[in-house]
Amino acid sequence: MTTETEAVRLEPCEPGRLSPAELRTLFLFEKLTDDQLGWIAGHGCTMHVPAGGLVLREGDPAELFFVLLSGTISLTRKVGQDEVQTTRTEQRGVYMGSTQSYLRDDGVPRNYLASMRALDDSDFFVLSASDFGWMMREWFPMAIHLLEGLTLGMRSSQAAISERQRLAALGALSAGLMHELNNPAAAASRATGALRQRVAGMRHKLGMMAAGKVPTDRLTALVELQEDVIERAAKAPVLTAMQAADREDELGDWMDKRKVTGGWDLAPVFAQGGIDVNCLDNIEAKVGAPELLDQAIHWIGYALETEQLMSDIEDATSRVSSLVSAAKQYSQMDRAAHQWIDVHGGLDSTLVMLNHKIGNGIKVVKDYDRTLPQIPAHPAELNQVWTNLIDNAVQAMNGVGTLTIKTYREDDHVIVSVGDTGPGVPDDLKKRVFEPFFTTKPVGEGTGLGLDISYRIVVNGHGGDIVLSSKPGDTQFKVCLPISEPSST
Repeated sequence: MTTETEAVRLEPCEPGRLSPAELRTLFLFEKLTDDQLGWIAGHGCTMHVPAGGLVLREGDPAELFFVLLSGTISLTRKVGQDEVQTTRTEQRGVYMGSTQSYLRDDGVPRNYLASMRALDDSDFFVLSASDFGWMMREWFPMAIHLLEGLTLGMRSSQAAISERQRLAALGALSAGLMHELNNPAAAASRATGALRQRVAGMRHKLGMMAAGKVPTDRLTALVELQEDVIERAAKAPVLTAMQAADREDELGDWMDKRKVTGGWDLAPVFAQGGIDVNCLDNIEAKVGAPELLDQAIHWIGYALETEQLMSDIEDATSRVSSLVSAAKQYSQMDRAAHQWIDVHGGLDSTLVMLNHKIGNGIKVVKDYDRTLPQIPAHPAELNQVWTNLIDNAVQAMNGVGTLTIKTYREDDHVIVSVGDTGPGVPDDLKKRVFEPFFTTKPVGEGTGLGLDISYRIVVNGHGGDIVLSSKPGDTQFKVCLPISEPSST
C-alpha cells in the first residue's frame, strides 16, 4: 500500500462530469430541486484516485468536500506513531472532508479530522469548501442556525465548564495545601513558644546553681555532662510504647526516692532522650551535693527539652519546605512549558498535593521503575492528567482501599498505570468514559470533563494513548507516553 510520504498527487478535476440526474441517485442530494442539483453539478467535479492513494491527510486545511461514487475507502486517526483505522466502507454516497465549512468564520481553523485513503480504485464527487459552505448557508438557513448554535453552544459550554472545573480543582488543591501547611506551621509555632519557656527556665536554674556556690570543678563537670547527655539524646534509639512506659517508671522511681520535684513530669523527657538510671547515677555522682541534685536534674531536663523542641521545629519547617517544593514542582513554576522530564517527579508532587483527599483509609502503593528514561512532555499538563486519574480513583474507593501507581517501559513508550480497588466501571460505560460531559458521578459531583481533558492532553498533546481496563476490585487507567519526540511530518 502507498504510504503517506508516497501518496499520489491528486490532479484537479473538470466540472460538469456528473449530471443532475446522477447526483439525485446519491442519498445526500436526493431531496434537492432540479435547479439546486444543476448548481451543484456546475460547481462540482469528479475525481479518480487509484488504489493506495491518500485522498486527504489528518490536520491539513479542510478545503474540499468529498462524496464517494465507487470504490472502497478507509478513514484513519493518528495515535502516537500509529495509524488507527476508524472506518472502512464502500457505501456509495458517504461523505468526508470539509463537513463544517458552513460554520461562520470565527477564527477557528478548519482542518481534516482524519486521513482518508482509497483501498482500491475509487471515484469521488468533489465540491470546494467555499462552494459547499455557501450552498448550505443559502439553501438551509434554519438548519445552519441550529447547527451553528449546537456547535458553538457546545464549544462555549465546554469552555465555561472546563474553566469552572479548573478553578474548582485549583480551589480544592489550594485548600488542601493550606491545610497541609497549617499543621507543621502550627507545630513550629507551639514548639517555639515552649522553647522560649524552657530556655528561660534553664537560665533560671543555672543562676540558682551558681548562687548555691557550686565548686567550679563540679559546675564545669556538670556542663560537660550536659553536652554528653544531649549527644546521647541525639543517638537515642526509638523505644516501643511498652519500653518507654517501663523506662519512665524506672526514672520516676529514681527521682521520687531522691525527692526531685516534678520527677514524674521529667521522666518522659529523660526517657525520650535516651537517659536511663545508670546515667542518672552518673549525674548524681558528678553533682556531689544532694541539695543541688534537684536543680541539676531540672537544668539537664530543660536542656533535653530544648533539643527535642528544636528537632520538632526543624521537622516542621522541613515539612513546610517540602510542601512548597512539591507545589512548585506540581505547578511547574519557573520552568519551560515543554521539556524532558522524569514522570516520577510529577506523580510524587501530585500525591503530595492530593494527600488531604487520599486520607488515612487509602493505602498508596508506588511501584516505580526508576530506570525509565526521561520523556519529552508538557509537565504541567501531565500533572493535570495525574490529578484527574488519582482523584477519580480516590472517589471510586470512597475513602477505603488501595491506590497503586505503577511505572514501567513497554517498547518505545513509558507507561503510567493508576489503579484502584473500587467497584469498577460497568462494561456498557467503558467506551464512554472519555466522552465530553459524560460522568458516572451523581448530579453535581462531576462535570464529565476530567477524562476528556486527560485524553486530549495525552493523545493530542503528547502523541500517546490512554486506555481503561476495569473489573470489580481492579480498575486501571494506563497512560502510554512516547519516549521520543513525535514526528512533525
